[in-house]
Formats: sequence, structure tokens, C-alpha cells
Amino acid sequence: MKLESLGVLFDWDGVIIDSSRQHEISWERLAEEEKKPLPQGHFVAGFGKKNEWIIPNLLNWAGADDGTEIHRLSLRKEALYREIVVERGLEALPGVDVFLKRLRDGGVPCCIGSSTHRENILTILGVLGFEGMFADMVTAEDVKLGKPHPDVFLKAAAKLGRAPGNCVVFEDAFAGIEAGRAGGMKVVGVATTHTAAELEGKVDRVVHRLDELAVADLLRLF
Repeated sequence: MKLESLGVLFDWDGVIIDSSRQHEISWERLAEEEKKPLPQGHFVAGFGKKNEWIIPNLLNWAGADDGTEIHRLSLRKEALYREIVVERGLEALPGVDVFLKRLRDGGVPCCIGSSTHRENILTILGVLGFEGMFADMVTAEDVKLGKPHPDVFLKAAAKLGRAPGNCVVFEDAFAGIEAGRAGGMKVVGVATTHTAAELEGKVDRVVHRLDELAVADLLRLF
């Protein structure tokens, strides 16, 4: 593997930031607004998946064929999430800034590949001062099939002009790890949502912080 062929693809929540609590609260606020029940364990079960799957299949808040209602609930949930982020603030996970600068200095392009809505990511990039750190992004609006289907990462690789087999995916969620594997990519598991022990054997490398790795460590995965 040559350095100039390498591409890096990042999941967003749990890898670059941790806003899991903000997302969980947004579901709780939406359930209260809509007077709908939340099944026990729903948040962990839906982690890394698109709202368009969660709402009809996990929460049973709308029929799978009721696209209008699913879309309405999804947009409201994300609006509530952004309100909560503004209320509580947000920081990048430890080591993220350092690692992104290592990639930039090494000339390695990177792209976000996330089930998160684009407006959420754009808002938080501004809050973090990370504008320009990523070459591009693929978000919930860009794919019909969410993780564990590999579309999000395949499209992200294409945006970088990299072959999927030359890309490293950084993921914290099992659905995302499956997506990276299905796309034929190397996968680094970030032990934020799951423990290192839970990730071992499912990924090519486990880290607790992104700055545990140098660019050379990524090349050695191939």
C-alpha cells in the first residue's frame, strides 16, 4: 500500500464526537411530544442506524410504508437534537484534533460516512472549528440503505477517489463495523460505545483514542 493510495473514512458520533446522550434525550423529548412509548433498550438497539429504519422497525411509531410520517418524525427528532447540543455544548473526543492534523500533514484525505443528518454535522463542525478538516461527507440524506449496508462508506471512498480496498474505516458501532467489512475496507474499532474486548476479533485494530495511531500504523494494516 502506497501513502498516495490511502483514504480514511470516519463515522461521526462515537468516533469524532460523543453526543450519544444528546441523541438519547432527543428521542425522549420526541416521545413525550408525540405521546408515544419508547421500548426498553431502544437506544442501544438503534445505535448507528438511520432514523428511517428506527422509527418504523424498532419503535413502531409509523408503518414502513408511511414515508411522510417517518420523515416528519425524523426531522423533528434531529431538530430537537440540535437544540440540545446548543443547550449543553459539545467537544470533540480526546485525540481527534491531533489525529486529523496528522492526516492533513501526511496528505491523507478523509471523508465522513455517517447515518447522521448533514445539518447536524455542519452545525457541529462549525462549533468545533473543524471546517476544512474533511474533504467531504456522506450523510443520512445521501443513501437509501443505512449501515450495516456498505453504501455510505462506498460512496465516501468514491468521493475521495480511492478504491474501497485502500480505505480505513473508523467505527464504534457494530452496524458500522459490518458496513466497513462489507465494503471490503480495513476497520479500526474505537472503544467508546463498546469495550475493547467487545470489539476484538471484529476489527483490524482497536483504539481508545484516535491519536494512538500514526499514518504509518494505518499503512501497516494492509
